[in-house]
Amino acid sequence: MKLRVPKDRFSLNIDPNWSVLEIGGGHNPHPRANLIVDKYDNNNNGHRAGDIVVRKGQKFLLADGENLPFEDNEFDYVICCHVLEHVDDPVKFIKEMTRVAKRGYLEMPSLMGEYLVPKGSHEWVFLDIEDTIVGKKKDDVGPIGQHLDFGDFFLYYLSRESIAFKLLMATYPDILTVRYEWEDSLPIVMNPEDEYQNSFFDGALSQEQMLKLFPQRSLKEELSSFFTAFFALSRSMFSKILTGSRLRKLDKTIGLNTQKVS
Repeated sequence: MKLRVPKDRFSLNIDPNWSVLEIGGGHNPHPRANLIVDKYDNNNNGHRAGDIVVRKGQKFLLADGENLPFEDNEFDYVICCHVLEHVDDPVKFIKEMTRVAKRGYLEMPSLMGEYLVPKGSHEWVFLDIEDTIVGKKKDDVGPIGQHLDFGDFFLYYLSRESIAFKLLMATYPDILTVRYEWEDSLPIVMNPEDEYQNSFFDGALSQEQMLKLFPQRSLKEELSSFFTAFFALSRSMFSKILTGSRLRKLDKTIGLNTQKVS
């Protein structure tokens, strides 16, 4: 059952006493995870951006997400971010997630996100259609990133340099990702036979489909979302400016070169 759509993976409803599993934490594990599992060690980094990281207090185990070595409901919560698009059998993977945990959070690139930021290692594309995760084989949808690929421009340039782009992603994160917090069950359909579900993957979106994926907001809701994102981004930027200023003062005081230290 779908509970809500968190704005990001750090905005989850996790009780401090819960036991939390993360599947595929990779180089950037969630700080709330108690145990992290990954299918591959550092000798196989083809599906992640760097070597495995395990934070202080966390445990790590090599395990396949499609065959987890845990008892039913062994965990209170499971986190899985940007893994489902890589796996061999997403349905089996989801069944294992919902078997070992009572509730959890799932995040992966959306269909639109895969077009804007394509990755060759991704096997599947997904949409949240009326609270059901619907996925298709990427090769069956059409050519994505085979000839022109602007992924790095969106992911690494605009996301770093453009305030306007950061605000857009903060107020409309569904453009790039599907985010889904669930309890008890997580409905998923792969390679749908249903004509209605298939229509979202075929051709231009109709206005009705756009409103299904991006529900219309009232002016009050839109302004609230914008200013919340604006002030959060402003605090983050000013914090970085102040931190940089303190480092420069420290350089002058003790003769350090900040670039070399960092």
